[in-house]
Amino acid sequence: MEQFKASSLLDVISELFSDETSIAVSDTDTYTYYRPSKRINLKIKPGDRVKEGTITHKALANKQKVSEFIHRDVFGTPYYGMAVPLLDEGKLEGCVTAIFPALTSGKSVVTVKINDGWIPLPFSKVMYLEASDRKTHVFAEEYSGTHKYTLNEFDFLLPKDYFVRCHRSYIVNVNHIQEIYPDTHSTFLLVMKNQAKIPVSQSYASYFRKLLGF
Repeated sequence: MEQFKASSLLDVISELFSDETSIAVSDTDTYTYYRPSKRINLKIKPGDRVKEGTITHKALANKQKVSEFIHRDVFGTPYYGMAVPLLDEGKLEGCVTAIFPALTSGKSVVTVKINDGWIPLPFSKVMYLEASDRKTHVFAEEYSGTHKYTLNEFDFLLPKDYFVRCHRSYIVNVNHIQEIYPDTHSTFLLVMKNQAKIPVSQSYASYFRKLLGF
């Protein structure tokens, strides 16, 4: 199959998966195709070698389907993967991998640093998180503080039922959105219950609308 036709086919097949899923295709040594999702992006580039320890490498090595959780020390981001090797008359040709966001680790609070101490904040009371000044700021109903995790790490750890990435610098709790207004270039402006105004960037606008159903 010609390369451009294969890429087109993979783009169409990717539409069968949810917006939460990234898709990677490799030959026996390197990645040949990658489509990231809004929720999980391992920043793979076509031509990158398949790293040892990845779900793709395990499927290639074992020549069989592999499904498991991969820790953050491989790509810097934890993820759950499902990889199926491509076999042609028994000969290994490559692998197709579906990459899903890591599930919440069972925690129900975000412990933030405030002055000289820490306060555990229940997820339900966290209104939004903002990345600024090389720190992650957590804003809750009564308190605000900082956390050592990056916004990307929070994107995979917070419950996806009500925490949504709306901008490279913001994650919001949809239960604390008071109003949504249209803004320029197909973007939106969120007014939170504490009257904070948070932008929804163009790259997240369609995903945000789909999740909230408007």
